[in-house]
Amino acid sequence: MLPDPDAAYLALKARDARFDGRFFVGVTSTGVYCRPVCRVRTPRRENCRFYGTAAQAEAARFRPCLKCRPEIAPGLSAMDSSASLAHTAARRIEHAVQSGDALALPALALRLGVTDRHLRRIFQATHGVAPREYLATQRLLLAKQLLTDTAEPVAQIALASGFDSLRRFNAAFAERYRMSPTRLRRDGPGASTGTPLRLAYRPPYDVEAVLAFFAQRAMPGVESLQGLTIRRTLAVQHQGRRIQGWLGATFVPARCEVHLTPSPSLVPVLGQLLQRVRHALDLDADPTRIDPALDSLPGSARAGTRLPGSLDGFETAVRVVLGQQVTVKAARTLAHRLVTHLGTPIETPYPELTHVFPGAAAVAAADPEEIGKLGIVRQRVRALQALAPAVVEGRLSLHRAAPVEATLDALRALPGIGEWTAQVIAMRALAWPDAFPATDIGVLNALGTRDPKLATALAEAWRPWRAYAVMRLWHSLENPR
Repeated sequence: MLPDPDAAYLALKARDARFDGRFFVGVTSTGVYCRPVCRVRTPRRENCRFYGTAAQAEAARFRPCLKCRPEIAPGLSAMDSSASLAHTAARRIEHAVQSGDALALPALALRLGVTDRHLRRIFQATHGVAPREYLATQRLLLAKQLLTDTAEPVAQIALASGFDSLRRFNAAFAERYRMSPTRLRRDGPGASTGTPLRLAYRPPYDVEAVLAFFAQRAMPGVESLQGLTIRRTLAVQHQGRRIQGWLGATFVPARCEVHLTPSPSLVPVLGQLLQRVRHALDLDADPTRIDPALDSLPGSARAGTRLPGSLDGFETAVRVVLGQQVTVKAARTLAHRLVTHLGTPIETPYPELTHVFPGAAAVAAADPEEIGKLGIVRQRVRALQALAPAVVEGRLSLHRAAPVEATLDALRALPGIGEWTAQVIAMRALAWPDAFPATDIGVLNALGTRDPKLATALAEAWRPWRAYAVMRLWHSLENPR
């Protein structure tokens, strides 16, 4: 919800990072729109126009600021919109843009089970712009970030941003931003090899807890942590091929940012990478909404709780299956064996990063007897080899734009996947903030009970942020799951 204009102006004057991404300010004297944390001289109140989204500011003919860069502002989390259909549509638009997928808005309406006209109406009411305007803004802001932070050719950036021709890209850029892509690159900070991509988040952010979560689960050969930096290998499907590489993500708390350094091989999929890192580190969460809802949790409060997500939904689901009824350490050991057996070797600048986690196709094609020899029990082998074909064939999507209820139903229908597994996958792979694995032993221990029904009843007070409550409960234990 857009704050009162006078309150928004006070936040702008204070450069309050808690409001970053919650509104944007268009300045009539310059024709530019900014984040509330912009470091340029504060404009006069009468020259300010406030908007809830970047798309609204652009629809009002403002162009993005080259200094504060609206494209790196945190987005909105899954519960920030009360109109769930409009929110789901926005998520799918964002996912399609970042993934480079073609998107026809009538087809999107059909997948959501509504008419194109109804989707336009509720989208306009919720987001203040039509779906087509929202789509155009997402494409152009992605292009702006790639123009600013990489040295990729303009034609390549046009394709990566969803434009089917350089001519259309140049025309859209000139219409919205009143400059050419080459001029923006010339007038901006400039791109050079090795310059990190920047992603912002809203404070407070419990960096220590997030790093501890990933450190405890870090898989040898695939992931490592050092100080404020997480490094790992990964593979991304792009235009029918599997692109492998590595990346480093470094927290910069003084700037409320994460700086991302990808390997050169991942440049063609930077759009997907940006979206995945936002999900994995939960950079779009709004702690001013989440933290107050968790006040009744037992133990000491931790401001800025985040829900660690996923860089690869299939990998996360596999690791959740391997974690059934065992400790975190045991699950990590099994995952490491799977990587050593089925993963792909990769050369990186870091000696500890040696393999890429196996993709769904590799797991689906593997001999179940060979997987069993890794110490993985038969029931979990069956679950893995039912999960993998469902992903390969497109019957199951595991990302934060996937429909939650339909995905949960599809997961529960697979052999060896029960409610605990489905809920934890929903937490981490789907970024569903209200997921709640009521039978989780860590949750039950933290609540001082062995009764899942009692745990579920207690959790009603934490809706719609029960997954964040789970993270708090896990953190409260000496050895969280």
